Amino acid sequence: MPHLPDFDAKVADLAAALPLRAAGVIVTLYGDVVVPRGGEVWIGTIIETCASLGISETLVRTAVSRLVAAGQLEGWRRGRRSYYRLTDQAGAEFESAARIIYGPPEPWAWRFVVLPEEGGDALMMQLERLGFARLRPLLAVGPARLALPRGVLGFEADPSGAIGLLPQFAASAWDLAPHAQAYREFLTRFAPLERAAPRAKGAAALAARLMLVHAWRGVLLRDPRLPPEALPRDWPGHAARGLFQRLYAALSPAADSHIGAAFEAAHGRLPATNADTEARLSMLQQGENVEAAQ
Repeated sequence: MPHLPDFDAKVADLAAALPLRAAGVIVTLYGDVVVPRGGEVWIGTIIETCASLGISETLVRTAVSRLVAAGQLEGWRRGRRSYYRLTDQAGAEFESAARIIYGPPEPWAWRFVVLPEEGGDALMMQLERLGFARLRPLLAVGPARLALPRGVLGFEADPSGAIGLLPQFAASAWDLAPHAQAYREFLTRFAPLERAAPRAKGAAALAARLMLVHAWRGVLLRDPRLPPEALPRDWPGHAARGLFQRLYAALSPAADSHIGAAFEAAHGRLPATNADTEARLSMLQQGENVEAAQ
């Protein structure tokens, strides 16, 4: 096996260690690279990019077919080449997720929800998927940031009095241990890349950034994302967010340069950067400032 530069070797080791599935990586590729640059890309570009992460062409083509069948991608041909873009519905979902992934921590408001006896179990499971915690069989607490399912009664609330009891309350309502462990694993896996990131070049820089976003998305979107005052002082999510912001910014110059040189759409090459990618980096900077102020 040929000797790899230090950063490239770290990226290869990380790709081998992470559980990377073709469909999930393609979703990350669209969200991080393709959507802010117009939304469409040649399948050959998808295949080449996934190959840098150890994912075969066969797996990529199978995953693309399944994403089309699921209504997330739509494709067309121009000559002998196939191009794919997100459907409108998938695009709206991506935009919502992008604000969470790249933006500052969301404002938090508390909401208590009372469920009806009929169908209450199914509604409770739906609420738990949205980040709520079960307090009683028909009573839940969670964030007032999403529309509630039909048929439930919600009360928004502001904590007052002994605010110092919030961490104890949150720890009793939510099982935070799996989320804390996921953040620690994120830090363990990606912290070694930070020192080497300034030496990142080309496809390796993009591969590292895609894995960074892919892992961060998986950890963050499963987290109920409680407010800082409800979390333990040593909550590893704060350090993980800071690492994500710094490493993404450090990798982006080389990654974006590679995108501008290698990514093809029906109208020509995708731009290295544009107003949308600059806005994303600005969102990350805002998030870093918010974290520093907490």
